Amino acid sequence: MHQKSNKLKRNSIFILFVIAFFACNNKQEKIVATPWGEDVVLQGGEADDDEDGASDVVEEDTFDLRQIEQASELIALTISGPETYYDFRGGFLGLHALLCQHFADSLGVRLRIELCRDTAEMFRRLREGDGDLLAYPLHRTPKDSLGWYIADNKPELKRALANWYSADKMAFAREEEHKLLSMSGRVKRKVFTPMLSQKDGIISKYDALFQKYSRPIQWDWRLMAAQCYQESTFDPNALSWAGARGLMQIMPQTADHLGLSRSQMYHPEANIAAAARYLDELESSFSDIKSHSERQKFVLASYNGGAHHIRDAMTLARLHSDNPHSWRSVAKYVLKLSDPKYYQHPDVKYGYMRGTETVDYVELILQRYQKYRGVKTISPASSTPQKSVNKKHREKYKV
Repeated sequence: MHQKSNKLKRNSIFILFVIAFFACNNKQEKIVATPWGEDVVLQGGEADDDEDGASDVVEEDTFDLRQIEQASELIALTISGPETYYDFRGGFLGLHALLCQHFADSLGVRLRIELCRDTAEMFRRLREGDGDLLAYPLHRTPKDSLGWYIADNKPELKRALANWYSADKMAFAREEEHKLLSMSGRVKRKVFTPMLSQKDGIISKYDALFQKYSRPIQWDWRLMAAQCYQESTFDPNALSWAGARGLMQIMPQTADHLGLSRSQMYHPEANIAAAARYLDELESSFSDIKSHSERQKFVLASYNGGAHHIRDAMTLARLHSDNPHSWRSVAKYVLKLSDPKYYQHPDVKYGYMRGTETVDYVELILQRYQKYRGVKTISPASSTPQKSVNKKHREKYKV
C-alpha cells in the first residue's frame, strides 16, 4: 500500500511537470495597442498590465454592442477635465462627454459616465468589465483624431463607433459646448424689481412664504429672498437653459429627490418649501462648520456648484494650511479647481470645476442680503406683511 502511494505521488508530480513545461514554452505573440497609439508585441505568459495601464483588455464574458443595446446603457470611463467631463449646473459639459452622449443617442441607449483617477484606473476598470469604452483622448493620429479606446473583444461596438464618428461630429460638439457656456446663467424669466417697496418694507410678493419656510431651518428670510432674486428675479415661471424651474430654480432630479412633484415645480409655495428642505439638507451635511453664518455661505455655494466640489475645495484649503471652515479661505480653492495642478491633486475626488460662477453667486447674494437687512422681519403670528403695510398694499402684493 505504501509503495502504491509513492507511485501515485511520483506520477502526479510528473504530470504537473509536463503541464508546467508546455505552459512555459507555448508562447504566442499578440499585438496590443497602447494608449499613445503605438502597437507593441507581447509574448504569451508576460504580464498583461504595465504601470501605465496599457494592457490587452480581455473580459471573461463578451459584452458587445448587442448586450449594450439590451441593457439600454453605454458605460464610458473618463477622467475629469475641461476637455473631457465636468459637472455643470446640474448637468455635465466637456467635449468628449458631449461626444459620448451623441454616440449613445445614436445607439438608442442612455449614457452613464464613470470618473477615474488616471489612465491606469481606466484600463483596470475596463478590463474588469466596469465600462464599455474609454471616452478620453489617449492618442490622436491623422487616422484617429478621437483617441478613444475600446477593447478588442468588443468588435461590434468598435465598428459602430468607427461608422458613426467623423470630424464634423467633434466640431458640432465643440460648438454645442460653446453655446451652452455662453448661455450659462441665462434664465428665461421676467425680471422683477429687487425690492417692491422700500418705504413699506416689502421685498417681494413672496415675503410671507420666505418667512414661513425659512423659520423651521433657522435662516433669515431675507437671505432666502436674496438667494431667490439671484436665482429667478422673483419670477415663478423662470426656466433655465439647464432645466432648472421656478422661483428657486430647482432641477428636475433635485425635485424628485426632495419629493417635489414636477407638476408643482412652478408653484411658488411648493418651490420655496422644497428649496428650504434642500438648504436644510445641505446645512446638515456641513455640520462640522460651527459658525452658522459661515456654514450658510458653504450651503449657498453648494446649492450652486455642488457640495462635493466644495468639499474638495475645503480639502485643498486644509492641505495648504488655510482654514477649511472659512468661506473666504475656501473660495480661493473653489477658483483653483479649474487649474489641473489642483483638480488633479490625489486628494481631490470630484475633479474639475468652473468655480468663478459659484464664488460670484455667493458674493452677489451676500451683497443683496446686506441691502435687505434693513427690512423688518414679518411677525411670526402673521402670514401677511408687517402691520405698517396698509390694506391696499396687502392686496397688491398678495401671493
